[in-house]
Parts: sequence; C-alpha cells; structure tokens
Amino acid sequence: MRYSANLGFLFTDLPLPQAIHAAKAAGFDAVECHFPYDVPATEVVQSLRETGLTMLGLNTWPGDKAAGDFGLAALAGREHEARAAISQAVDYAVATGTRAVHVMAGRTDGGDTADATFRANLAHACDLAAPHGITILIEPINTRDVPGYHLSGTDHAARIIAALDKPNLKLMFDCYHMQIMQGDLFTHLRDLMPIIGHIQIAAVPDRGEPDQGEIDYHWLMRELGGLGYDAFVGAEYKPRSGTVQGLTWLEHFRMSARG
Repeated sequence: MRYSANLGFLFTDLPLPQAIHAAKAAGFDAVECHFPYDVPATEVVQSLRETGLTMLGLNTWPGDKAAGDFGLAALAGREHEARAAISQAVDYAVATGTRAVHVMAGRTDGGDTADATFRANLAHACDLAAPHGITILIEPINTRDVPGYHLSGTDHAARIIAALDKPNLKLMFDCYHMQIMQGDLFTHLRDLMPIIGHIQIAAVPDRGEPDQGEIDYHWLMRELGGLGYDAFVGAEYKPRSGTVQGLTWLEHFRMSARG
C-alpha cells in the first residue's frame, strides 16, 4: 500500500514547500493538502519536482470558517462564491499537476434545495475539471465534528454520483468519518469500491495516528489489496505529539504488509 501525507494536518510547522520535502524524507509516497492557495503554485511545483512526489488532492476554499462556513457548494444563494472556489481549486490543481479536487458541500438544512444546489455545482465542477484529467471528489463528513454538514453518509454520496453520471466524479472515503457515522468499514469499502476515488485514514475516536483505537488498520489495509484497491491511502490525522514523533506507524504498516 502506498501512503500520502495530508499536509493540512501533518508537518504544519513548516511552510508547504518545506513540508513536501519533509514528507519525502519521512517515507511518504505522495502528498495532499487542504487549502494551499496562499502559496504560489510555482513553489509547490518546484518542491514536487525536487522530491519526485505527486500532489494527489486539494480542497475548495471553505468560505468564512469564523462565520461557520465549512464549504459552499450546497449553499443555495451562494452559487457565485461556490463556483469561484471551484475555479480557484481547478486552476491551482492544473498549475501544480494535482490529480483531484475535493468540492466541499458545507452546512445546510439537508433539504432538497440544498441538494439540488450541490448537484448543480458538482456538475459544473466536473465539466470544468474534465478537460484537464482532474477528478472531482465528494467526501461524507461526520456530523459530530461538523454538525449540519450536508453530506454525511456514503448512501447519499452514491446517489449523487449515480444521478450526475459524470466519469470524473468519485467518492472520497475517509475511514475516520465513516467509522463514526456508519461503521462496518470493510463492507462499505467493498460495496463502494467502483466509485471510490481516494481513501483516508485516522484513528477513531481521537483522529490521531492510525495505530490505535477502534479500527484495526493493519488488517484493513491488507484487505484493501484484496478488494483491488491499488491507489494511495491518505494519512489525514492529527498527530498526538508532533508529526515526526508519531511516524513509527508508517514503518510498522509497511512491515505488516510485507508479512
């Protein structure tokens, strides 16, 4: 299994270009990020070239987080902001060779208007990204951490993906969020594998390193191979006591995979 460092949570004491180098030194196979927009794309490209790493994904701008925003794409009446964020993300992805853009839905009342808004903005995002070979990802997020988030279950995500029928629209399956909301991770991963575009991991319940807690990731990572998943797994966790100090899990996982 190949692992990607999510630089939204890992190596956050370093500027993004240096964090890319730190991820390489730590043994990660790729990187991904949250909101890299204050860093010139040219600096990211230089670090990616120097390390030989790929940037797998980034998020659309979440809006005004201080005011409660956690994404814009499902917010009726804010379509202009949502599409500006989508354009910004796709442009940055093109400039940096990033493979995927996660379009953040935001907090809503969960109604039909919000869902129609989300679907329209996702269709726009897919059409904008397709000529560049970029995948659009949607991610169910648990409502314990983000109350009111519009997309919180894989069934909902699967319905949207089926309805829009866009080849470059995929599911981002975050095991942390889905263990909290649904459990039974293996069964869901198996059933959803045809529409999964990326997988992320973190411990439950503390969202720390994936080496303790409710989920046996050693077992789950081995089983992913049997399901035919051969892409990267994103390490999107919050280090318990510093990124470097907590990285022993990565080598243990590799040793376990080697038997």
